[in-house]
Parts: sequence; structure tokens; C-alpha cells
Amino acid sequence: MFKSMIGRLKYAAPLFLVLGSSLVAAHGDKHKAEASGPVDKTQQIWGVAADAGKSDKTITMALSDNMRFSPSKVTVQEGDTVTFKLKNDGAIMHEFVLGTKETLEEHAALMVKFPGMEHSEPYMAHVPPGETREVNWTFNKPGDFDFACLIAGHYQAGMVGTVTVEVK
Repeated sequence: MFKSMIGRLKYAAPLFLVLGSSLVAAHGDKHKAEASGPVDKTQQIWGVAADAGKSDKTITMALSDNMRFSPSKVTVQEGDTVTFKLKNDGAIMHEFVLGTKETLEEHAALMVKFPGMEHSEPYMAHVPPGETREVNWTFNKPGDFDFACLIAGHYQAGMVGTVTVEVK
């Protein structure tokens, strides 16, 4: 009996490894596949992705190990296309994710469960220490929206900010 269990496990273990790793890495694999392709311009509550180099405004933002964005409050006009130039001034990985409070809280919970998850959506960017990344976004709806670093513990430590989109 023991021998037959080991025989079955021999085939089951690789299957579990493949399935488990695909759940955690799926987010990152998509990112790598799309990095050279067209930008996904699916309308979100907080706007739509924009092509690089097509912005009306550039906002340079520092991400730091004191779990803060600088600036943490941004105001733009409805219809503005913005390039967020994100500079990680810290010694650890940070990220920038645009959304609503609800979408950020949902994603933060996922990040706690799967801390190595990478991002593929055009409103998200991982920023390694000392490096700069960009997010290009068109704010085509007025309102108050949010951004955050959703790496496990960073959001909970207060690494958040707001974007106010004013009616033109």
C-alpha cells in the first residue's frame, strides 16, 4: 500500500507544483508577454491607459522606504494625459497602483497572500530600488481616485495617495 501511494505522489507532485506556481506567477507572466505589445486601453473607473510619449503633463513622484509617496496628492484636469515618472529612492522594492479605495484594498489583500505577484495592468508599475518607471494614464472622468504601493505591508503602513480630477 505504501509503495502504491508513493507511485501516485510521483505523478501528483509535479501537477501541484505547476498549478500552484501558475496561480502565483500568472500575473507576472502576462506582464512579460504584453510588455512589447499594444497597451491595454480598457476603460477603468479612474480613466484609461495612454501610450508612452503622448502626455500633456509629467508628474515626478518619489517612492521611499518611509512608506510614502512624494507628492501624495495630485490634481489634474479631466481629459489630461499624465505620465507618472516614478523614482524609487529607497533600498527596497515599491510599486505604484492607480485605482479606487475598493480596488486597491482588494488587490492589497491578494498581495498579502501572494507577495511575489508581478503586475501587468497599465495602471501598475513595480519600481526596483534606485530605478525609475513610468505609468501613462488619461484621466477622462472627474472625481477623487487613489494610488498606493500594494507590496505586502506597505499599503497597511500608509503608502497611499490621491488624484483629484477636476472638471475642465
